[in-house]
Amino acid sequence: MKRFIGFVTKEFYHIFRDKRTMFILFGMPIAQIMLFGFAITNEINNVNIAILDHSKDSETQKIISKINASKYFNLEQEITNENQIEAIFKKGKVKAVLVFENDFIKNLQTQKQAKVQIITDATDPNIANTITNYTNAILQNHIQQVNTLNKPTYQIQTQTQLYYNPELKSVFTFVPGVMTVILMLVSAMMTSISITREKELGTMEVLLVSPMKPYQVIIGKVFPYIFLSIINAVVILLLGFFVFKMPFQGNLFLLAFVTVLFIITALSLGILISTISSSQQMAMMISLMGLMLPVIILSGFIFPISSMPLPLQIISNIIPAKWFIIIIKAIMLKGATFSIIWKEILILIAMSVLFIGLSIKNYKIRLE
Repeated sequence: MKRFIGFVTKEFYHIFRDKRTMFILFGMPIAQIMLFGFAITNEINNVNIAILDHSKDSETQKIISKINASKYFNLEQEITNENQIEAIFKKGKVKAVLVFENDFIKNLQTQKQAKVQIITDATDPNIANTITNYTNAILQNHIQQVNTLNKPTYQIQTQTQLYYNPELKSVFTFVPGVMTVILMLVSAMMTSISITREKELGTMEVLLVSPMKPYQVIIGKVFPYIFLSIINAVVILLLGFFVFKMPFQGNLFLLAFVTVLFIITALSLGILISTISSSQQMAMMISLMGLMLPVIILSGFIFPISSMPLPLQIISNIIPAKWFIIIIKAIMLKGATFSIIWKEILILIAMSVLFIGLSIKNYKIRLE
């Protein structure tokens, strides 16, 4: 019995001395519960909206102030005509536009009713529905307060218009999102084990003594997987188009360029993981556990980033998948051009250069 207790005690010592094991046992559950607790929500907060106020009277100003004061909406800008609506939707910052009719307060007083049009960006059907419901609730609350002082009662009628996805098909959201997750995880996993495989198989020495420079080895490792990932992307896009009737409103060449750029970003991230990992098992663990949850939760694929706490919104900016989802939705559903999404494209390019540069630096250190 004493031998058994001594053996168990030794195992405890081994576990406590291994920092990676301690991190998996205690660090990962804490990180996961924090992510799930704060990021996973069906509510919306701080959604950017625009206002088109044809009336500009005291009543519309009260309603606009009430909407802006709520935690659900943030007044991004005021526009002057309907022609600006599609342009601001394509930029992606504004998710809804509220249009107040002419003579709003006059219609309330004379006809006892006035109209507000709610125009939403329906590329994400759940968010569009939630925005409509929240807006209706705020308008009804306002009219109830007004009606306590007025007899007969006033009414505000709302009309809803959906941009880009009038049928509210959820598949229009999930095809770009699933494509992003698959390309990110598969590409990163495929390349994350490439250099560590060389170490475990004993062929790393061949690379070390070869005349190839570090950048040539890194690029050579990435290059074959680019074509394999492109095949994956093409298959997903074809299935989305022919099976799920996914629309393609934008330029196909721009879509192809951005897709290849994202694949290179994901592959270079996988190579970076490979250069800092000592074994294939460790590389797989980092690429799966370290990428899967952030990509699914913090990319905006399922849960709106604007509703997350500020620290998580900041962290989401370093997730390549977030920027690709913004780009691919803008191209496929909104017909966005390069002039609209150039900032997101530059971010992906910068990430690719950074990951490849860090990979080359780590590989040089290993050569020494």
